[in-house]
Amino acid sequence: MTTTTVFASVRTTVRTALRSALTSVLPLPRRGASAAMALLPLIERVPAMAAPCRMHPAVYAIEAAVLDWARRTGLRADPGIGYHRMAGRAFAEFDAAAAALFAQWLTWLFHLDDELDERSGPLDVFHGLLKGTARHPLEAAFADLWRVTSARMSDRWRARFAVGLQRQYDACRTEADNRATGRMPALEDYPALRRGTVGPYLYDLVEPCLRVEVPAWFHASGPWQELVNACSDVTAWCNDVASRPKERGDAHNFVVLAMRQLDLGEREATAWVLDRIAERCQDMRQAALRLPLDDLDLKTARDVSKVACAYLAAPRAHLDWLLESKRYA
Repeated sequence: MTTTTVFASVRTTVRTALRSALTSVLPLPRRGASAAMALLPLIERVPAMAAPCRMHPAVYAIEAAVLDWARRTGLRADPGIGYHRMAGRAFAEFDAAAAALFAQWLTWLFHLDDELDERSGPLDVFHGLLKGTARHPLEAAFADLWRVTSARMSDRWRARFAVGLQRQYDACRTEADNRATGRMPALEDYPALRRGTVGPYLYDLVEPCLRVEVPAWFHASGPWQELVNACSDVTAWCNDVASRPKERGDAHNFVVLAMRQLDLGEREATAWVLDRIAERCQDMRQAALRLPLDDLDLKTARDVSKVACAYLAAPRAHLDWLLESKRYA
């Protein structure tokens, strides 16, 4: 037997063992069950996701505020989707106004996501957002939220938000170009692209919701950036697992890319993505422990810690929402 044949045999044996191990870890979901059920192994693997988040005691008032705002601004309001419940969990330790404002932003962001998926000219709405017009319901809703949110913040924060909105536009344009030309993003390039499409400014919005502002030098520090990026990756990749059936094989999905580029079946690819999610949860924890809080005065350190705690609560809050929401049912 030649050396080439021996190596080929070893590769085949290892791949077969990997397929068998992944399949045993991740059983087939029940017929009709939500794809989000595939995320349940994370509860046992990730300590920070082991216990459900506490729900905000004013969750029904938060829901009423979100529904009233959505109707007033012309957006669809579906209580079964439950964006208020995601915010109610992530902001359970804070006042109801903080959770309601964040839930309104989530409602707007997911409507924007649907608009980008469904319209033939998917980037048109971005031009209105970037120019400050209000001709489309999404533009009017954005203007309403921006008026309330930006009033609390510095020019530096507003500029940071604008950069995040531009990043989302650029990432969505890349996705649109890929779809038009049949290109598939490389697996190693996908995380950065996904951080753009998910809306980088979403994490900046935690600050005005809590009526605090992270100092510029602290925000630019390595541990803070790693905390934000890891939180973004975890929530985005969990969303990819839950939304994969709805997206009908769109290549801009971590599970689909793993299937196509690693030659894995769906269960195996899902298990591979869960491994990456578990790793990023650990990265979040390590980044939080390395935050230079001792270099801040006591009040600022307390304010910054509030924002960090909201990030750390986000993965389990998002998981609970994915499991109960009708959005991906």
